[in-house]
Amino acid sequence: MIFCRLHKRAFFIISKERTADYTTTYRLREMVKDNANIEDIVAYLNDKNIPADEITLNQLAKQILETPPVQGYLTISNALQWRLQYQRVVMLDTSVQGICKIIDKVPKQ
Repeated sequence: MIFCRLHKRAFFIISKERTADYTTTYRLREMVKDNANIEDIVAYLNDKNIPADEITLNQLAKQILETPPVQGYLTISNALQWRLQYQRVVMLDTSVQGICKIIDKVPKQ
């Protein structure tokens, strides 16, 4: 029989609106602010290897321009398998709506 002990160093509740990729949402928000068009957004989504066909990407681009995404705080890697990294959330030193710190024992650098 194997036993293990979990050391709770950090525990957060992250609302679904904040679970998007940080870099992708940051860039999309900047593109909207810079008056990008649908083709610009579709090209960016293609560069990020978003798994969708051209029709879906155009629909998504239109929606992004009409309603820019909320800034996400996770790092998402889609190389071979989808992986999430929570380091950006763990290292937050300011309050962000949608991210609730329950336990935070991680030393900040």
